[in-house]
Amino acid sequence: MNELLNVTGVILVLTLNLIPFFIVISTLFPARTAITVEIAARSSGRAFIIGMVNFLFFLMIAMALFSFAGKAEGSLKVILLLPAILIAVILSIALCIGLVSMSNLIGERIAPTQSAWKRTFWGTLLLGLGSSVPLLGWFLLLPYAAWVGLGAFLLGFFQKTKA
Repeated sequence: MNELLNVTGVILVLTLNLIPFFIVISTLFPARTAITVEIAARSSGRAFIIGMVNFLFFLMIAMALFSFAGKAEGSLKVILLLPAILIAVILSIALCIGLVSMSNLIGERIAPTQSAWKRTFWGTLLLGLGSSVPLLGWFLLLPYAAWVGLGAFLLGFFQKTKA
């Protein structure tokens, strides 16, 4: 019973740590998150497929490069590590902005009359706690939200902006 309380406390603290991070990302990149939210709301199925395919593709490339770099020595190791790290960093940034946008979308749907930071607060709290549900949250909700957000983020670069 004690372990269950410890795990619940850790999940709650980690979720509460995400809230200011997501609010800051939303504040620093308002145009990018707004475009991503709009695309995720409009075409979530397409965004999901694009996000899943791109995530798995680039993850496999990065993992292969890290694996090859682990067996290499000298300058070949550096040559293999640099693109692997670059891919991992870019994928992490895209996933981060995608998850921020998904929490903003959830917040808009849950509390449409609240201010932007309150919507982000509630969206992040709900997405974080919902993703902490064993099995369903870990393997269905979190990947779905991450892949829709990633796909919407990527689609945002190819959308024509309205003048």
